[in-house]
Amino acid sequence: MNRIEPDLRQPLRRSRVSPWPDRVFALSAHGAAWLTLALLAGILISLFVGAVPALREFGLGFLWTSEWDPVQNRYGGLVMIYGTLVTSLIALVIAVPVSFGIALFLTELSPAWLKRPLGTAIELLAAIPSIVYGMWGLLIFSPILARYVQQPLQSATRGVPGLESLFSGPPVGIGLLAAGIILAIMIIPFIASVMRDVFEVTPALLKESAYALGSTTWEVVWKVVLPYTKTGVVGGIMLGLGRAIGETMAVTFIIGNMNQLSSASLFEPGNSITSALANEFAEAAPGLHQASLFYLGLVLFAITFIVLAVSKLLLERLRRREGTRA
Repeated sequence: MNRIEPDLRQPLRRSRVSPWPDRVFALSAHGAAWLTLALLAGILISLFVGAVPALREFGLGFLWTSEWDPVQNRYGGLVMIYGTLVTSLIALVIAVPVSFGIALFLTELSPAWLKRPLGTAIELLAAIPSIVYGMWGLLIFSPILARYVQQPLQSATRGVPGLESLFSGPPVGIGLLAAGIILAIMIIPFIASVMRDVFEVTPALLKESAYALGSTTWEVVWKVVLPYTKTGVVGGIMLGLGRAIGETMAVTFIIGNMNQLSSASLFEPGNSITSALANEFAEAAPGLHQASLFYLGLVLFAITFIVLAVSKLLLERLRRREGTRA
């Protein structure tokens, strides 16, 4: 008696025909993805078209020219680019260790009754509008910085080569360092929240095993938690850096808005790309002035793209090294 074999290909052919809700959902998802790319391309094209007169007039020399004179129609973006990079670097140097300490305390050291309210308070800091940070920085923080930080530093470093110029300037409490500190306060909640979340996904079995072998809390964090969560930690740091680079109102209040680069002092009033755009774009006359501001926007777009590209490459490198011995 011949045995009838079932046709296994028939169900596969039927599964290829999706019902119409699935097709509508797939088309909507594809449309959203392509719409995002189209918006990104539209922004980039708009910035480039607006910056064409400045690109023709100044070329790449715009990037390392510090003169910004709307009366003479001479423009250079070095002061704004320098201010953006320096304030973001200061913010990152301050925010990363503080955020790491906060995440470590919340996940490993905090008592149970304090963990939830402290975590909620840190997350609420991210909800404060940036203009409030700027007003607080200008009216409250800058006098404190001038009196209790800048003046003692200037007295202590008077006559010391290098350090004297690093802390020189009028003791008014505004400038690159003040803007960097305010940015650090603003990005700490973002970095700390991401670090805390990724620290909490570390399997308890791994940490308990390390403690059972006699490891200290620091050894568990350094040799178990960080290697397991390094991808998320780097992602959180890059998220904070992106926020610092693109911040506008808080920096506008506290950086000084001076288009000059007379010294390397951290207390020197300066400018950033975002503050220059916020202060001048509404009143910029058509022509080279407006085109130069578009050029600054294009430079900011390029800086952000470079930061994201570097973070992606770093994360990809970390993923490839997962499972290998350090």
